[in-house]
Amino acid sequence: MSDDGAKKLRVDMHTHSEYSPDSRTPLASQADAIKAAGLHVVCATDHNTIEGALQLARLAPELTIVGEEAKTREGEVIGLFITSRLPPYLRPEEVMDLVHGMGGLTYIPHPFDRRRANFRPERMVELADRIDIIETYNAWCEPAANHAAARFAAELGKVTASGSDAHAASELGRSWMEMDEYSSPEDFLEKLRHARHIVTASSGTGRRA
Repeated sequence: MSDDGAKKLRVDMHTHSEYSPDSRTPLASQADAIKAAGLHVVCATDHNTIEGALQLARLAPELTIVGEEAKTREGEVIGLFITSRLPPYLRPEEVMDLVHGMGGLTYIPHPFDRRRANFRPERMVELADRIDIIETYNAWCEPAANHAAARFAAELGKVTASGSDAHAASELGRSWMEMDEYSSPEDFLEKLRHARHIVTASSGTGRRA
């Protein structure tokens, strides 16, 4: 509870299950792992598929924001609160428009991580009107990449988020957002704007993406 008595949610903004080729998290045990990590909600964002997120939402709807991390022809785009798959290898504009057409939110993960698909800064500026959230802390990014993302998000005036980018159950909840309860995607975005970024000492240890 916060000082005003309102419940605060712990939301892990970026997670993967066995539906991602590089993940080791069995879907059947993920709900228990989420609760064991002290989380209230996770954004289920498997690579190029929505199936794991839909399955988790059927198993534990109160814990799940349905999403997908889609690889575009440039960087990657996460869609949150979506209802159907985002095809890979489209132009970023096309993916973002699909997300918004479903009433969802666009979320750019690890935008400047040179070891993974990323965006040129000038493209981020061109795409700014379509971007809702920028990930400014990813557990597997080098500090310089996270710092660059944070500076850029501030320049654009975008809502920011931290995520564990968990690919194993033990990585869930190593970083999260502490935020007020929400009633819709639009309300989620507004509550996220005022949320606290929580990064634990274990964040970023072990596996490297």
